[in-house]
Amino acid sequence: MSTTLQPGMTGTLETTVTESMLASSVGSGKVDVFSTAMMVAWMEATAVDVAQACLEQGQTTVGTGISVTHVAATPLGMKVRFTAELTAVSANGKGLSFKVAAHDEAGLIGEGTHERVVVNREKFEARTRAKGQPKD
Repeated sequence: MSTTLQPGMTGTLETTVTESMLASSVGSGKVDVFSTAMMVAWMEATAVDVAQACLEQGQTTVGTGISVTHVAATPLGMKVRFTAELTAVSANGKGLSFKVAAHDEAGLIGEGTHERVVVNREKFEARTRAKGQPKD
């Protein structure tokens, strides 16, 4: 790893809610508000960004768990800012724990924790593809 992953590292991403991000568009509800599914995806993306800069060539992270609350609705057109803070790194350096949060222009809309694991991308994808192959 080029830079050591260590607790306290943070990252931020921002987006503006578009029609394709609404619960009514992604199928996670019938209302025209920022969907929980999209909030979770952006929280994950923010955590990915924190870790990726420290990984060796060919490595990436995969999500293994997430526990979040979505506490306030966000309308179409409003900006949302996502933060991820690395809170723990396992002894082998592969397990990563994050505190994640999302704020719209009015305040907190969601928060929780997210777990990721460092993997060799090529090996991970090969194992996954092999699951779909017929057994002899």
